[in-house]
Amino acid sequence: MTSRQEAMLAGEEGEATRRAMELLVALGNVFEATGMVEVESAHISGVSYKNLGEAGTMWLEELAELGARVRVRATLNPAGMDLERWREMGVPEGFAEGQRRVVEAFTRMGVEATCTCTPYLVGNTPGLGAQVAWAESNAVCYANSVLGARTNRESGPSSLASAITGLSPNYGYRLTENRRPGKVVEVEAELGGRLDYSVLGYLVGKLVGSTVPYLRGLGRPDLESLKTFGAAAATSGGVALWHGEGVTPEAGWASQYLEGLETISVERRDLEETLEGLGGSPEEATYCIGCPHCSLQELEELARWVGGRELGGRLWVFTSRGVYQEAWERGVVQELEAAGARVYRDTCMVVAPLREMGWRGVCTNSMKGGHYSAAHGLPTKVEPALKMVEEASK
Repeated sequence: MTSRQEAMLAGEEGEATRRAMELLVALGNVFEATGMVEVESAHISGVSYKNLGEAGTMWLEELAELGARVRVRATLNPAGMDLERWREMGVPEGFAEGQRRVVEAFTRMGVEATCTCTPYLVGNTPGLGAQVAWAESNAVCYANSVLGARTNRESGPSSLASAITGLSPNYGYRLTENRRPGKVVEVEAELGGRLDYSVLGYLVGKLVGSTVPYLRGLGRPDLESLKTFGAAAATSGGVALWHGEGVTPEAGWASQYLEGLETISVERRDLEETLEGLGGSPEEATYCIGCPHCSLQELEELARWVGGRELGGRLWVFTSRGVYQEAWERGVVQELEAAGARVYRDTCMVVAPLREMGWRGVCTNSMKGGHYSAAHGLPTKVEPALKMVEEASK
């Protein structure tokens, strides 16, 4: 360690910094890191009161009381509710109070209350080769793969510790040799809508686990397809980095390491079986779009599809405050809500207290959202967004 880092560990820059540095050193020792690297940004998970509970909330409040302050730009993952419209969502008062305490503790430390799983859509967009400390599996996958930045799959505490110190242990995907592909995936199926990419990601995650896959045959996916692919691959497996031929910035470099790797072929029937494996038929479903959070393009598409329909509050749409503001300025939010859709910020169905809110089933266009809804015991089905709009308007 440098003399500055040793001073941090010795408590010369405050108790909060000492605790953060102690966590990072312990992490580095476990993974045999080659020292510390400076990071330019952090994205922090573990924000929903549903996940943190009282113990986690008190830990954050204690750090804030000790004077913890972030040294680099730090953004925040989704909370368990829309911070302003939580009553409309049906969130219990006790949960709302706990959630407010969580966000207040983070903001006292200087963390931006973005409350989104897509920080790359609200300005936290690192460049090729940039060292960052991100948690949230879809954001990690997008940063490493689509942007070519470098981060491990951080936890909430480790990403916060990196934000406080500006440092992270140098191991894993921060090292060039660990970014090499380990398996090749040949996509034989023609990919159509975004749900195809979500299903493909879910299947790839199951097939490769935490190995770095190199994919051929991805076509020309848009940003929304890339984010839903990575989110699904990180959910069913441990994928934190993937390379796509002709798609991702490091694919050309990665292609020199393909010789001798196992090749897996994916055909249309494989995608169909994967989708069926997560499918169900809930008798009473709330229709959810926005896992990961919707982009402006997705909101504009939804507004076009919704035109002239009456949704009666059955379609819930989740996005970030930054994207919501853009959509509001273009009149998109007003169009959706005039048709009876509900457009919420700060949260999504994965981190909200759905059972306490009275939900009995979920329909979503996201394999990630479907996976977690089913894991929480709610009857779940996954289908394309347009079909969801049509069903919600019946």
